[in-house]
Amino acid sequence: MIENLFPNVDWTKMLEATVETLYMTAVSTFFTLIIGLGLGIILFLSSPGQLWSNKLVNIISGAFVNVFRSIPFIILIILLIPFTKFLLGTIRGPDAAMPALIIGAAPFYARMVLIALQEIDKGVIEASKSMGAKTKTIIFKVLIPESMPALVSGITVTAIALVGYTAMAGIIGAGGLGTLAYLDGFQRSREDVTLVATIFILIIVFIIQFIGDFAVRKFDKR
Repeated sequence: MIENLFPNVDWTKMLEATVETLYMTAVSTFFTLIIGLGLGIILFLSSPGQLWSNKLVNIISGAFVNVFRSIPFIILIILLIPFTKFLLGTIRGPDAAMPALIIGAAPFYARMVLIALQEIDKGVIEASKSMGAKTKTIIFKVLIPESMPALVSGITVTAIALVGYTAMAGIIGAGGLGTLAYLDGFQRSREDVTLVATIFILIIVFIIQFIGDFAVRKFDKR
């Protein structure tokens, strides 16, 4: 039945491509979370009136975030080809897509982190400072816990964006469902391959969204 509906689909290849997409999404999301969270906290703490108020640091970190957040991902991949080749020795395969995926997504998430932290009641931060709490304590005991629902929601949106990025990276041979849809589907005029790859991508997105929404509800104490 399925073979009749999708005669050109190689299900072994489709499974391998799905695993590659999940791998790229999971690894890049992990590093995006770490780097983006750090960048967002630096942006927040270095802004005027905050704990590490520093105009120079704020301008530099803000410029980094704005520049890389503004570059279209497909152009970013091309710009990073020399760096990727120097770092990994190749520009093909799932690992070769990682630098562009992380550099493209981390600034995006950093901006979400900044917005989440700015929504925290200033009185909570001031109360912690008046009690003699150190900056490290304020970050891990106040800022992150208070903004957790927004942070989780932000990384969910970012992870979904990364699924789309992996598909774009597939056009230059990164592997995954994007490569399969482009090479085996589009270039060979096999619409059923492209359709099935798209369905698999949508399923991944729906699963990420479901997990993200569930986590947000768990962390939201309101």
